[in-house]
Amino acid sequence: MRPVLCLITDRGRLGADWEHATVERVRAAARAGVDLVQVRERELDGGPLARLVRACVDAVRGTRTRVLVNDRLDVALAAGAHGVHLRADSMPGSRVRRVVPPGFLVGRSVHSVEEAAAAADGSLDYLIFGTVFETASKPGREAAGLSALAAVSRATPLPVLAVGGITAARIEPVVAAGAAGVAGISMFDTPLRVP
Repeated sequence: MRPVLCLITDRGRLGADWEHATVERVRAAARAGVDLVQVRERELDGGPLARLVRACVDAVRGTRTRVLVNDRLDVALAAGAHGVHLRADSMPGSRVRRVVPPGFLVGRSVHSVEEAAAAADGSLDYLIFGTVFETASKPGREAAGLSALAAVSRATPLPVLAVGGITAARIEPVVAAGAAGVAGISMFDTPLRVP
């Protein structure tokens, strides 16, 4: 079974025409077979974020790619996204489950075995664990490493995606450590071939 791939958006890397560039990056990722796109644009107000999410949902139409919104359940629902990705300190997944339609994906970021074990309450579809390797997007954050990833993967029945310093060359060892796949920003700077 091939690993799950999740593109995380970062408009700060894309210049003045970031909105168009983000949508085109999402479209290319969907064509390449990326499974999930997490729209993580925390500084955007609700209106511009909803517009971006709608455009991303349109860009993946007809593919298997699903668009998730980082922590903004209101925007995810209003913009027709396929799910929401919750921060570690966000609302409980059980609360989200009560108000979302069937098939709506709900994920959460975790940073420890304890958080991963606590998240296995039946309300979530997946977890993202990191930072696994050092990464420029989280300067100064200590890398958890593959052994921590393995421990988190063993602590939960949920699929775990590794994030932080992920490259194409690191996918195999991450999966060998027990992760179901990977999430990243810079990994998608160059075209990625999806098996």
